[in-house]
Amino acid sequence: MSEAFLKRAVKKHFKALGYTVRMRRIRLGNAEIDGEALGVKGERIAIEVKTPNDDVVRGVGQIAEASAFGYNQVVLVTTLRNAKKINGVVFHYYGWALLGVDAKGELHEILSTKPDKLISEMTNRSWREIKDRED
Repeated sequence: MSEAFLKRAVKKHFKALGYTVRMRRIRLGNAEIDGEALGVKGERIAIEVKTPNDDVVRGVGQIAEASAFGYNQVVLVTTLRNAKKINGVVFHYYGWALLGVDAKGELHEILSTKPDKLISEMTNRSWREIKDRED
């Protein structure tokens, strides 16, 4: 999936939730993020998009920088396939979200800041990893 496809999907998703979305590079100290979503109550969400060919670890650094610059929430967006492979420990620890985009352009919350969803996702992920190892 191309970066443009992922960005269009992210913009569509956050607009549907009532956010104003700006998908343009935003410089934050030593890093840049790909965009931001602004809520009517003043909430700010930093958005970093990574294609399958991009360095996801670098993306984690970019969202860490965004957290330090006062964003209420940060999300890392990649393909659904890649998102399912990412270990969620760091995302859970810092309260970051991980979103995956499927081939239809729909976003799926892989790791959320909602505690009940996060715990169920982590449990399901662990179960899938154990099952995959057994096969």
